Amino acid sequence: MPHHTPLIGTIVAGLVVAFFMGALAHRLRVSPVAGYLFAGVIVGPFTPGFVADTGLANELAELGVILLMFGVGLHFSLRDLLSVRRIAIPGALTQIAVATLLGLALALALGWSILSGLVFGLALSVASTVVLLRAMQARDLINTERGRIAVGWLIVEDLAMVLTLVLLPPIARMVTADSMDGAAIATTFGITVLKVGGFIAFMLIVARRLIPAALHWVAHTGSRELFRLAVLAIALGVAFGAAYVFDVSFALGAFFAGMILGESQLSRRAAEETLPLRDAFAVLFFVSVGMLFDPAVVVEQPWPLLATVAIIILGKSIAAFAIVRFFGHPTGTALTISASLAQIGEFSFILAGLGTNLGILPPEGRDLILAGAILSIFANPFVFTAVAGRVSAAKKAAVAEAREVERQRQEDRREHTLLIGYGRVGRLVGQGAKKAGRAVVVVEDEADVARAAADDGLPVVIGNAAAASVLEEAGIEDAKRLVIAIPEGFEAGAIAEQARKLNPNITIFARAHSDSEVAYLMQLGVDEVIMGEREIADRLLELMAPKAPVAH
Repeated sequence: MPHHTPLIGTIVAGLVVAFFMGALAHRLRVSPVAGYLFAGVIVGPFTPGFVADTGLANELAELGVILLMFGVGLHFSLRDLLSVRRIAIPGALTQIAVATLLGLALALALGWSILSGLVFGLALSVASTVVLLRAMQARDLINTERGRIAVGWLIVEDLAMVLTLVLLPPIARMVTADSMDGAAIATTFGITVLKVGGFIAFMLIVARRLIPAALHWVAHTGSRELFRLAVLAIALGVAFGAAYVFDVSFALGAFFAGMILGESQLSRRAAEETLPLRDAFAVLFFVSVGMLFDPAVVVEQPWPLLATVAIIILGKSIAAFAIVRFFGHPTGTALTISASLAQIGEFSFILAGLGTNLGILPPEGRDLILAGAILSIFANPFVFTAVAGRVSAAKKAAVAEAREVERQRQEDRREHTLLIGYGRVGRLVGQGAKKAGRAVVVVEDEADVARAAADDGLPVVIGNAAAASVLEEAGIEDAKRLVIAIPEGFEAGAIAEQARKLNPNITIFARAHSDSEVAYLMQLGVDEVIMGEREIADRLLELMAPKAPVAH
């Protein structure tokens, strides 16, 4: 029995070499993404030694895109998507137009046809899903306004590329036949719009009811293995069905599946179950990109390559920055979004391959696109680092102006109560305090739970309460009480310890589930610890006690 097969060899070579190159990159204080890309070059067809199967690597990478987009959808509600539509739709379309025109100009300078230039420019206009999301997640930006705008922008780009991929073949046939049939183009466009609209309608009307119900049924079986399998089946099944039935991308199908499931109470558990596979296949994505890179392009076409990279990193970024600022968003938001879009990826590869196969994009155009993708993905972490420095400087410049606003905010909620956690217990405490007319500020690290607190009319700070900066933002120095309503007693201890340092006079209440947790919290200076089981037992004993007879 042969032990070496293309599938096994590709997975093993990709992950093993990626591990060593990623560890080396970490040692050199460079983003591990650079190491994964270099690993792809090592196992690719353009370098000596072992050559992995490029086709299999691309298919494995597609699984990573599906799982990653599914995970993003779990944390991205439909309301979030609609909330950024005013900037995401016109912003993405304008940025696509700018990048396409820049690519067309370069193509015409190289002597290509107009259609070749349009395909080349479109391939340079769309950012990589994996790269953008990994950059946002690494900096904990997905649940921020900047993250929502970037993801919404990405969804619009993906939809535009879906239309492009469907319309390109009939356009190519008409161009090669020297007959431009406008009616055929309009018909194809209309069919594509109907398919995408049908998919979205199906997900919002049918799947929105079926998917959460099915997962809740599986959760009640008590089998963790079956639950994990159900989550993967939903992510991969919906993505494949979306592509097979509605002709939309795997990534878009997986995103909507995650977004629908994200409305369920099981979304957090589903995200945890898919995390290991997401990370593994995301690494294979970067390896597969590295395998496509031919280092000879750098020597054979240095100036066209430099111009291509400039369009991707500078042209797209400047356009995105100007668009975001035009819509009135702060400089920090504009810089973050422009940096996240300063690269190209999977849709660019698909479009380049399709254009070459149809004979409307020259092979050197495909090589420039692939090389530009590699270099832009490699440079993206450094671009983000540079932007982070500019954002930090901008924040420092705005500190003086913000101090007065913060002082007034603290004055308005002086002697308020800080409520840590808005789960089952925290919600009851918050709602009760609000009815009693007490000032309460909620600290919650889950975005969807924080939204529930905001919907209940309570001020919310999103973040981990164990961080001093989060407690300070919530006004710990002026708070009178701290109520730690989270169920994890030892995590509550870390929060209490940090709070006591920032405000030695604050009164702290916490909950616990065992005598050891009670002792631990009391040792850290918590004033009152309530153990739920003991309170329940006391109440039951009180109800069981014989009542004194009523005297007549």
